[in-house]
Amino acid sequence: MFKATVYVTLRESVLDPQGNAVHESLHSLGYDEVGEVRIGKYMELVINNDDQKAVEERVRDMCEKLLANTVIEDYRFDLNNQEG
Repeated sequence: MFKATVYVTLRESVLDPQGNAVHESLHSLGYDEVGEVRIGKYMELVINNDDQKAVEERVRDMCEKLLANTVIEDYRFDLNNQEG
């Protein structure tokens, strides 16, 4: 069994209005040292399979088909073996 931690973010070339709003709010609160804010998604998936290679392929497939819009988003994931 593996736990997949998936991170999805907008590509650098895509404008991030939500990130800009957070950036402006942080500045208005006095956090002027914040240079840029990008908003993304974080997901944890528990995969019931002991074959790490197969799990990597399945998670990549999930990201490509559903979890990330690969036209405007990038994704990455980490796998951790969960001792049963």
